[in-house]
Amino acid sequence: MEWLYDLFFNHSALQAVVILSVIIACGLGLGKIHICGISLGVTFVFFMGILAGHLGFSIDPQMLTYAESFGLVLFVYELGLQVGPGFFSSFQKGGYRLNLLGLGVILLGTIMAVTLSKTTSISLPDMVGILCGATTNTPALGAAQQTLKQLGEPTSGAALSCAVTYPLGVVGVILAIIVVRKLFVRPKDLEEQEHDDPNHTYIATFQVHNPAIFNKSIQDIAKMSYPKFVISRIWREGMVSIPTSDKILKENDRLLVITTEKDAPALTILFGEQENRDWNKEDIDWNAIDSQLISKHIIISRPEINGKKLGALRLRNTYGINISRVLRSGVQLLATPGLILQLGDRLTVVGEAAAIQNVEKVLGNRVKTLKDPNLASIFIGIVLGLIVGSIPIAIPGISSPVKLGLAGGPIIIGILIGAYGPRFHLLTYTTRSANLMLRGIGLSLYLACLGLDAGAQFFETVMRPEGALWVGIGFLITFIPVVIMALVALRFCGLDFGNTCGMLCGSMANPMALNYANDIIPNDNPSVSYATVYPLGMFTRVIIAQLILMFFL
Repeated sequence: MEWLYDLFFNHSALQAVVILSVIIACGLGLGKIHICGISLGVTFVFFMGILAGHLGFSIDPQMLTYAESFGLVLFVYELGLQVGPGFFSSFQKGGYRLNLLGLGVILLGTIMAVTLSKTTSISLPDMVGILCGATTNTPALGAAQQTLKQLGEPTSGAALSCAVTYPLGVVGVILAIIVVRKLFVRPKDLEEQEHDDPNHTYIATFQVHNPAIFNKSIQDIAKMSYPKFVISRIWREGMVSIPTSDKILKENDRLLVITTEKDAPALTILFGEQENRDWNKEDIDWNAIDSQLISKHIIISRPEINGKKLGALRLRNTYGINISRVLRSGVQLLATPGLILQLGDRLTVVGEAAAIQNVEKVLGNRVKTLKDPNLASIFIGIVLGLIVGSIPIAIPGISSPVKLGLAGGPIIIGILIGAYGPRFHLLTYTTRSANLMLRGIGLSLYLACLGLDAGAQFFETVMRPEGALWVGIGFLITFIPVVIMALVALRFCGLDFGNTCGMLCGSMANPMALNYANDIIPNDNPSVSYATVYPLGMFTRVIIAQLILMFFL
């Protein structure tokens, strides 16, 4: 049985793979267990690594460093790619208010952490670990560890304090939401408020009764300072047709228009009258509107289309079809001429069958092609991220230049490539399942190595008085900022309870708390607010974890 002992205890590349695989498999299995509706998910890998380290398992230090670093880089880069497309648009219109409130949560927690590190016996590296655990933010912990390495400081204390405070960080947000609802939420705070979402499409029919637009082309009307809209079909004298941009509108024309719900009143003034029929029901049979035109979903799979504007393809005038909507990553986008297309976009095309077949040839519509991940662009992005992370940055007040490191560089490049890659015809598309797989592998590797490294001293630390102090301070850092900013959002900013919960969960990067909020609130406002706040919140915490150590250590 010596071979079995060697497989688990003698340091080698094979032994490292076996130990990490067992930790990850057990952690992911246990992470599916729900207690009172709460589960730790992939984070259970962290605690399985701690248990394995406590039981005496270890791997070669160089292998440990490599696996931990590669897992962190892969995770944060893929995370950047995921949040990149919505990162900058989250600042538009109503999103800036939610993001400011989310930054308030982050700022309060940060101030508490720095202040408590000065007034207690807890060292700053340990306090940063407490802050990361209290806010359930493992990317920020990775950034903090990289900064500590740059400064020549040990990193084990930050990992230990993060592990000790993480469980209450998950539960603390949920407890804060419960307290806020019981003590401070009024009946009107539970009323649903619509999100000002510029991407949520709305379908309506209008009749042309405004003399000011009689005998004008659709192109001329669209150039006026009116809201964006797409005319999908025109009824005229009993016939249905798809209008081109030079189509002339006449009195009594009926128009099927795709726009946003908040712009419908303005378009009513423009066209003259809005009909009462509801075209937004899911059971609408679009192909039954007329016998000659059909509606079909076409997916962009040709790389040449990536990054081009919809209007530049001139599909409407060339083929006599109309593109009414674009679905991207589950979000409906208005098909305006200025919309920049990306691989994987699903276009709703209306027209005659022969014309739609021609459009398919232009756009591709080969789903099988998209299933192959663009691995080259992923590794190119990682290299660029590591280069950015290695650039020394001189900051006044700090003796030596600092670097963004393995976490800061890749997440910045991931966000930029995710947001602007298509403009430069860079193929960044991966299926949602592929993105989740790469992120899951990276995060699992990082957490397994982190726990294995911290496990040898974990239980000894928890049983000491300082362990209880860490837990108590971590809970305060979780609970107090959430309650304070919830009151600010409800009383001074006029948010409803659903949007407030989503903002709090997004700023704390806490999907478990979001699941709880979705269970107690009937609408989807928590999820929308979470998605709006999460990208900036995640990025800010990564950077703040580094800045605290740079300026105060």
